[in-house]
Formats: sequence, structure tokens, C-alpha cells
Amino acid sequence: MRKPHDFDSELKALADKAKALKERRVRQFGELVTACGADALDADLLAGALLHAAMVKDTATKEGWRRAGATFFRGEKRQPASGAERSPSGTLPLESGAASA
Repeated sequence: MRKPHDFDSELKALADKAKALKERRVRQFGELVTACGADALDADLLAGALLHAAMVKDTATKEGWRRAGATFFRGEKRQPASGAERSPSGTLPLESGAASA
């Protein structure tokens, strides 16, 4: 005869593992914010920038951000954008066609 599974303990173990993974992810996001220097930003500004980044559909813009992030993780200096598309240090570029106020 087979030993019956203890489903309750298996579910608890899975829930504990999921909780630990979520806590690790939150901690890593906090470390990323600090490493990028974004911890000096106001929480509303940082939240707004992240919301904007999450809503952007332009793949060219996202690819530029991805390359900048990859450069950051490699420890290389960031290359400024060319010409009029340059953004002040620490700011997200505006979507193409958007004028600044």
C-alpha cells in the first residue's frame, strides 16, 4: 500500500516558498532603486516614472531603456543620447513627439 500524500504540508511548503520568493524580489527591487541612485527621488516622482515606463508601447523607447539598463549592470558608463534627444541626467526620455512644458 502506498503512503498517502500530506497535501496540507505540501501546500504550506509551496506557500512558504512563494512568500520567500516574493520577499526576495521586493528586496532586489529596493536594492536596484538604491544602486541606480533613484532612492534620492521623491516617491511620487519615482512611482510616476515607473508607471510611465510600464505604459509605454514604443518598442524603440523600451529597447533604448533596456540597453541603458544592460550597460548599467555591466558597470560601463552610460552613453548620452544624440542631439536634441538628450535628457537631463536621471530623467526618463519623453516619448517621441511629446513637447516639454
